[in-house]
Amino acid sequence: MSSKKNTAALKSTVPEPRTGGLLRLAWQRVRECIYAGVQSEGYDDLNRAHVALFRFEGLDGKRPTQLSEQMQITKQSIHDLLRHLEECGYVEIRPDQSDKRARLICLTARGRRLETSVQKYARAAEREFEQQLGPETFRVFRASLKIITGSMNQQG
Repeated sequence: MSSKKNTAALKSTVPEPRTGGLLRLAWQRVRECIYAGVQSEGYDDLNRAHVALFRFEGLDGKRPTQLSEQMQITKQSIHDLLRHLEECGYVEIRPDQSDKRARLICLTARGRRLETSVQKYARAAEREFEQQLGPETFRVFRASLKIITGSMNQQG
C-alpha cells in the first residue's frame, strides 16, 4: 500500500471535532490572543491560568469559592493562583463584612489595569473572528452562541 493510501486511510479513521470540541478550539484561540496581548503589555509575571481568572464575569468582589465553581477548578488551585496575584499586587483578599468566615477578592489599581487589558484583547479576538467570517455571519454566529448559552438578555 502506498504512503498516500495510508494517509488517506488514517484521515478517514480520525473523526472531525464535535461542536463542543470546535467551541473549545475557538476559546483557546481567544485565550491565546488575550495572553499574548497582556504579555506584550509587560504582564510577564503571570501565566495563562492567572490571566484566565480575569474572565468577563470579573474577579472583583467575588469569594474564592465562587471563582472555584465558575472556573471548575479546585479551591486549592484557586487559592494558589490568588496568592500569586496578591503577591504581585493585582488583588487583595479581604474579609467579607457580611460573613466573617468568608473572604472577598478585591482588585487593586494594577489589577484593574490588567482587567482592562484582558478585555481589550478579548475584543481584538472577537474582531479577528468577525474579519474571518464577515460581519453578517459573525452577527449570526454571536446571536447563536447567545441562544445556546441562554444569555440573550445579557450585555456583551
